Amino acid sequence: MKADQPAQLGAFGFLSSDEVYRKGVANAGILDQQMALQWVQQYIHLFGGDNRKVTIFGESAGAGSVMLHDIAYGGTLGTSLFRNSISASPYLAYQYGYKDWQPSQSYYAFASAAGCDARNAYLHNGSTPIFDCLTSKDTATLMEANVNVSQSGTWGTWSFLPVTDGRLITERPSKQLLEGRVNGLNHLAGHNALEGASWVPPNIDTIDDFVDYLRVIFPNFSNNDIAKVLLYYPMSNASVSPNAADYATEGSYGPTTINESTAATGQQQRAIAIYGETTFICPSYWLAEAYSDNGYGGQGWKYQFSIPNAYHGADGPAYFSNPADTDYYSSDFIVAFMTMLGNFIVNDDPDVSSLINNGNSTGNSTYNPASQWPPYSIYNPVLMDFNTTCPYTKEIGGLPYCTGPGELNTIRLANAYTWEGGRGTRCDFWRSLGELVPE
Repeated sequence: MKADQPAQLGAFGFLSSDEVYRKGVANAGILDQQMALQWVQQYIHLFGGDNRKVTIFGESAGAGSVMLHDIAYGGTLGTSLFRNSISASPYLAYQYGYKDWQPSQSYYAFASAAGCDARNAYLHNGSTPIFDCLTSKDTATLMEANVNVSQSGTWGTWSFLPVTDGRLITERPSKQLLEGRVNGLNHLAGHNALEGASWVPPNIDTIDDFVDYLRVIFPNFSNNDIAKVLLYYPMSNASVSPNAADYATEGSYGPTTINESTAATGQQQRAIAIYGETTFICPSYWLAEAYSDNGYGGQGWKYQFSIPNAYHGADGPAYFSNPADTDYYSSDFIVAFMTMLGNFIVNDDPDVSSLINNGNSTGNSTYNPASQWPPYSIYNPVLMDFNTTCPYTKEIGGLPYCTGPGELNTIRLANAYTWEGGRGTRCDFWRSLGELVPE
């Protein structure tokens, strides 16, 4: 699942309006993926595969796509397309109805940019409807219109996104996941410690800046809703200054990500925390919970990738590096992380041995509690924290990474609900506001 699919496909995958719904199809990008999954089911045996053991895996918007396949058709598909699913930082943008104001305005903006003026939306005096006009345009014209409209949005937003169409996607993810109506059997949900840092404008210094930012990203919020956000994301007096020291939080004690990180402090970090939790982190909680004792014999597991910088996408080298390539992370960590993923795919369980969790190179097979990773549940909301010591930082692409000789695995179990000063409570809060966000 391509991680930045909405950004790349734009209107070609996610153009939506009442006219698109009537004359074409909404969520074309997700339907294309579904067709690929159907192809896999039909032909995987020719490649030595077993269509009963398919796992789908996505990161960022790709993980958002996985989430939509998990809830497709109201969660009525069972294991007909896949058995397991993995979401790494599942991207949940505003999910409007297919003909709501926002997708409709993007549709009209796209039409105007392509030379199909919105004033010709209906047949009269021989004019051509927008949809018919668009289908007559050449690819280069549509590509240019797609780029122009996609680049016109506010910071951290996209013009063309998946929508609730009543067919493929019947509910907001936050609502349907709460009801546990999902496809597939098991799910592994992960997020990074500092998901929001790259997506928030870098000039939020005062409380007024912060409230103005909230009004931009949550245009449906009343003053009371804004007040509730301030309550759930309190500002510590020790961290009000934007010049305070930057450091990674411990997660289970001490200052929290609401006020402190390696990216920022004060109101800037407060905004980063909100964007990260609403867009990537809380959806991963909701996915793990949805698969918990889902009535079909399946389970969900939850983890956090914490090695600084732990920005959105920083976990990529842990998924795809050769263990001998230690530019980003140690060989011991890469082996542990990849083994976790492999065990989930092959064995339906992400447990990893004590030796591998402690670090292969150490030869230390002493019992590590993390080697017995229980499934996530409301009654026992367990999170696996994947981290290492940080002997020194190495700058790669302008960002500091903890790596180098002496880097040791520090993989541990924690309470996901109380993590980072009560993240579970904050995710419950965001779900309660799903109709206003919407998500």
